[in-house]
Amino acid sequence: MSALLDRIKAALPALPPAEQRVAKLLLIEPRTFATLPVSELADRAQVSKPTVVRFCRSVGYDGLADFKLKLAGSVNEGVPFVHRAVDADDKPSDVLVKVVDNAVAALLHYRNDANAPATGRAIERLAQAGQDGRRIEFWGVGNSGIVAQDAHHKFFRLGVHSSWCSDGHVLLMSASMLGPGDCAVLFSNSGRSRDLIDAAEVARKKGASLIVLTASGSPLAQMAQAAPHVLLALDHPEDFERYSPMVSRLLQLIAVDVLTTGVALQLGERLRPMLAEIKRNLRSKRYV
Repeated sequence: MSALLDRIKAALPALPPAEQRVAKLLLIEPRTFATLPVSELADRAQVSKPTVVRFCRSVGYDGLADFKLKLAGSVNEGVPFVHRAVDADDKPSDVLVKVVDNAVAALLHYRNDANAPATGRAIERLAQAGQDGRRIEFWGVGNSGIVAQDAHHKFFRLGVHSSWCSDGHVLLMSASMLGPGDCAVLFSNSGRSRDLIDAAEVARKKGASLIVLTASGSPLAQMAQAAPHVLLALDHPEDFERYSPMVSRLLQLIAVDVLTTGVALQLGERLRPMLAEIKRNLRSKRYV
């Protein structure tokens, strides 16, 4: 049982009888509780809808929405990661549940553990580079190279000077052309790729800012510890030596979405006409 559910179980005797019924429903079906609307929760617990909200406030939360958000993270923390839970004799239905549950668990861990100040600094660096017309490079090799390409696809639509690269030789050439004000965004599951580390060292010497998304404590992460560089740690217990690193890729992709959204908000209203024109022009590429 999670710490949140343990607290509610301990507080159960002190709750009013109607709120106790809500608490008992929660303790029996925590995962279901996190997904049901207030009307169905009230019906199942045989209480009124305001009683469900009062229960959430009685146990220390702002309301039902806040409580369900914390509950969703809590009940998924105990789910083992997919690469340590899938067995050779699992049925397809078991694989489906395990893969999805563990991807959700990884994303919830990222949401709870992400370094918000570091994310803010990364967004500021990227937005400033975009506003100043500087270069923003996205680098990754192997599976992470696919994420670098996706990041470029998202960023170039913001009207910034963006490109991506996954070839070791081209990485070094690209790094050699960077300068102060430019940004190199590096993706690596292990943080030990020789191609990325070599290119990062060149970019750092040229005065560019590094934004590194990788495992904390890795050699690549250590290069991003000092300003103006930024480390966005993406830690997870995935066995990337045995399986294709799907969980790490999902974490990298969601981090890209966070950065893209943050930079778009920083760039502001000037993006709206350009994005609208892109959508208009793309309509001709679709069948009616």
